[in-house]
Amino acid sequence: MSPPVYEVAVPVPLDRIFTYSAPLEGDPPEPGCRVIVPFGRRTVTGVVISVTKDPGERSLKPISRALDTDPLFDDEWMEMARWVSQMYVTPLGEVLATMLPGARRSRDLPDRGGDEPAIAPERLRLSEEQETAIREIGRPVAPGEESWHYLYGITGSGKTEVFLQLAERTIGEGRSVIYLVPEIALTHQLFEHISRRFGPVAAMLHSGLTASQRLGEWRRIQRGEARLVVGARSAVFAPTIRLGLVVIDEEHENSYKAGNAPRYHARQVALWRSVRVGAPCILGSATPSAEAWHLMGTGRLKRHALTRRLSGGAMPSIRVLDIQGAATLVSPELREALIATHALGAQSILFLNRRGFAGVFQCRSCGYAADCPRCSVPMTYHKTQGRMVCHYCGYRTGPIQVCPDCGSLDVGYASFGTERIEEDLQRELPELRVARLDTDTTRTRGALGNVLDRFAEGEIDLLLGTQMVAKGLNFPGVRTVGIIMADTGLSLPDFRAAERTFGLIVQVAGRAGRFRRDGEVIVQTLRPGHAAIRRAVRMEVDEFYREELRVRQMLRFPPFTRLIRLVCRSRRKEAAVALADELAREAEAGLAAGTAVHVLGPAPAPLEKIKNNWRYHVLLRGEEMPELHRTCRRALSRVTPDRDVYIEVDVDPVNLL
Repeated sequence: MSPPVYEVAVPVPLDRIFTYSAPLEGDPPEPGCRVIVPFGRRTVTGVVISVTKDPGERSLKPISRALDTDPLFDDEWMEMARWVSQMYVTPLGEVLATMLPGARRSRDLPDRGGDEPAIAPERLRLSEEQETAIREIGRPVAPGEESWHYLYGITGSGKTEVFLQLAERTIGEGRSVIYLVPEIALTHQLFEHISRRFGPVAAMLHSGLTASQRLGEWRRIQRGEARLVVGARSAVFAPTIRLGLVVIDEEHENSYKAGNAPRYHARQVALWRSVRVGAPCILGSATPSAEAWHLMGTGRLKRHALTRRLSGGAMPSIRVLDIQGAATLVSPELREALIATHALGAQSILFLNRRGFAGVFQCRSCGYAADCPRCSVPMTYHKTQGRMVCHYCGYRTGPIQVCPDCGSLDVGYASFGTERIEEDLQRELPELRVARLDTDTTRTRGALGNVLDRFAEGEIDLLLGTQMVAKGLNFPGVRTVGIIMADTGLSLPDFRAAERTFGLIVQVAGRAGRFRRDGEVIVQTLRPGHAAIRRAVRMEVDEFYREELRVRQMLRFPPFTRLIRLVCRSRRKEAAVALADELAREAEAGLAAGTAVHVLGPAPAPLEKIKNNWRYHVLLRGEEMPELHRTCRRALSRVTPDRDVYIEVDVDPVNLL
């Protein structure tokens, strides 16, 4: 009788499966189990894909040992993994390494209390719009049928309650729910609410768990003990039993797109998975992505609108301040609003999408700029650290006092960050209790939750931060919201810059007046006439998307076309350039007659150098993804990169930097 042969997917950038013989000790693993296998001169963790009989006399290396006694997934889940591999042009081994929990043994989380997975009866009264949305979204769906919905509504209009009542209904029918949120760190309030309301039926897959705890939650989901899975983008891969609903909250957020291979988009995976199992998929936001807005216009995404705030609040008044030539970072008008809000016993939020004390160091004599020596970006000065830091690679150096080029002492900084604003506020408004919320202040475990809890209890008068304060926060005491510099993102060389700026202003403005009728938003900008800013402050949502989509269609950018971006990177500039040239030539040569694929580039990436790697990219643009895939795969198969040159494949990129 022939011995068994184990086909194992390993996390290496090679598009093939490797074969091994049975382990010399221990029970033989089943398909779906993780194993330790020898690979060259090292050992790696792979996944058993199948077990067959060896038809020949091959000399195979044995599996070192199995990590699991029971499989981590079933055939339906494996079908999803193969789809992700094909869609995002990534070897199956790398896909599985991303999708599966990484711990070697599981550890249960502390008991959440209760023996039965009963749902706490803390439901809110619904508006007629909410009831209509639940009724239409909750209808039965057959496998293979698209049931894609969009819950579009102003901030504070009750989207979360619709999601949760649909989840209750789905769980009551014996099916499971995946509830995706953009960033776990920003959903402190949501997790507390869901834990109280759903009890042990809920599983949280988030970065605050250890690897062994994540594996423990994975096993609970797999056994059907947890029917509601809440988490960031990777939670879309949860091994749910009888999936009956997928929710994508704040679907416009870029964090749903992975930055490393496989560069999947959780929204795309969720839509595919919902069709495969026959479940509704509901997306929601007050600022839909341009792609989603377009799909709502075509009817492929069924739109459900929520038009009023349910907590008694009203949309805030919005003022635009042109700060060209301003002497201070916080204008007198904004400072007066903060003082008036404090006098009323209310709270304020200030937003600036730039951390640190200052950036863009310049010599006023010769024009020298202090860029990172490893990256094509300016260094940022962090005063509390006493260092200049690159936010891309982490390179650090001491602050510059004398220009290294001409020796001039006439040096300074041409921009500013949250650390500088905090210092100014504490000096100018000492009566206000100020807290800063950015990645510099939330590095320690529990720091974020502590600040949000203190703000909710009224122990903080003014919350200052980056994108962490722009979304996911719902505090009754907030009256005033200020945007320090609304146009920081408009200068980025990316076709989505206007869309992101518009969405950010609308989202930040939505933090004000959620429970009161005197909310106000003050938008400081150098470009008050820009369409994204003008439309955002007037809340002219339809008009903005109409103009934006018209421009996208004229330029043949998404959602009217699809893109695949190929980035060649190397420490040797000439090697990256040569490979990008070769890729572009092979892509052009492979275009069949009548193929509607265009090859753009090669060209330097806008961020040409990151972490000492030179970056050159090629864009493939077309209307049909199968044609783009064929062109991409053919070009990749015809080139052989040097050992120190790497190709990053990004299907449907969300930025082109």
